[in-house]
Order: sequence, then C-alpha cells, then structure tokens
Amino acid sequence: MNKNKYIKESFLKLQIELSEIQVEQFIDYFDLLIEKNKLMNLTAITEFEDVVLKHFLDSVLICKVVDMSQFKKGIDVGTGAGFPGIPLKIVFPWLDMVLLDSLNKRISFLDEVICKCNLFHVKTIHGRAEELAQISEYREKFDICFSRAVANLSTLSELCIPFVKENGCFVSYKSDIIESEIEMAANAINLVGGKIDKVSEVILPDTEIKRKILFFLKEKMTPGKYPRRAGIPSKKPL
Repeated sequence: MNKNKYIKESFLKLQIELSEIQVEQFIDYFDLLIEKNKLMNLTAITEFEDVVLKHFLDSVLICKVVDMSQFKKGIDVGTGAGFPGIPLKIVFPWLDMVLLDSLNKRISFLDEVICKCNLFHVKTIHGRAEELAQISEYREKFDICFSRAVANLSTLSELCIPFVKENGCFVSYKSDIIESEIEMAANAINLVGGKIDKVSEVILPDTEIKRKILFFLKEKMTPGKYPRRAGIPSKKPL
C-alpha cells in the first residue's frame, strides 16, 4: 500500500487537501504510535487504514461543521495518545495548541511525536484539568477546548469550560449521545458559564459510523469554585 496516497485521498473525502509535509507528519505519527503502543497502552486500533479513519479523520471531523480559521488558541483536555489535538494541529497549523493529560507516559510519547513531526507552538502538560483550570495562565485563556475523552457531559463541562474565554467554545466528540444525557448536563453547563450551541451529526467517509459533535458556547465567566478539586467532578457530577 502507498501510505502517502492513502492518507491524501482519505482527507480529500473531507475536502481537506494535505501538503506533502502534512502527509509525512501523519505517517511519522502513525509509525511512532504503533511503535510505542507495543510498550504502553495508547490505542486498541492499530491497522493503518483504521488509524487513518477512526483516529486521524475522526479527530478533524469538526471542520465539517465549523470554520476552524476563527480559532487561534486551543487546548485538548484528556488528550491520551494525542486525539484530537495532534491531527488538528497538523491539519490546521496556525493553532497554538496545549495537550493536557494526567498520565506522564503519554505526555512523554506526545513530546516524541511533536519532535518527530516537527510541530511548533504545541505544549504538553502533565496534570489534571481540575488543577490546571485554576491557574491564571490557563483559566479562560483559550478560544476553543476539545475533548474526545470518555466521560459524561456534566463532568466534561465542569472540567473543560473553565479553560474557555468568554464567547469561545468547548467541543465534545461523542460516538453517540442521547437527549437525556444533554438534559442531565444542562445544569452543570449553566453553572460553569456555558450553553449548548448545537449538536451536529457527521458520518465518517465511506462508512456508516456516526459521530456526534457537541458545541458549547461560553456565555459568561466561570465562578471561581469550578472546577471542584481533583476527582470530585467525575464522582459527583453537577
């Protein structure tokens, strides 16, 4: 298989035309992901075509429903193996990106990816969202916050919306979501200064796999007591 051609043609299905440099960055990312996955648990998806589809393309599906050129500074909360933050940074290189994760081994992996892919204006942070969001350097400093992490919307809202500046947005990637989860999260979203702006359904190219992308608009400043101390947002959602 010609990996370069496959990646280029795959992104064209999202109307994204990658440069040769961007294609090479994705290949380098894939190679390092598979190499390090033998030593640590980064992903259960390891076949090249599946990684391109279910990690790389899935991470940038946001471009189907919003103009990414309006955002300059972003943070990926609970980035894990770098999804969606690294693919978004490769495709939209003007983004000043912060990648946050609570596991130092994953941060070390991401540092290698950033170096190997020659990415600039990307910062990795080992820490918890509950603590980082209380630091003035990061609190309400981002145009957009992304999270592909698996958690309920109430918890995600409390962890992520405090990072977003007023009139910015938080984007949650979901494999599926039901209306009751949105209704249950409504109070939490309001308490931290946000509101649900829209819910978009996007289908991955050449599949029947549906993704829900939720947009939350930051309407007002988050009260200082949020997020609560580490562990509380997940154990006792608002």
